Amino acid sequence: MAKANPFQFIQQVRAEASKIVWPTRRETLLTTAMVMVMATFAAIFFSLVDLAIKFGLQGLLSAAS
Repeated sequence: MAKANPFQFIQQVRAEASKIVWPTRRETLLTTAMVMVMATFAAIFFSLVDLAIKFGLQGLLSAAS
């Protein structure tokens, strides 16, 4: 692989950086809100699953002894 001189490298980096499309403020806020909602739903779901497993194991272990 041929190495580019520093000037060519900087030109290539600038050309690639100009292709970046940043999200709008609205898109950023919307995706942030969606992540928060999904994280909340996941936390509630796994808390309920944990409680169900806890009660199931307590019932199973108390019946066995």
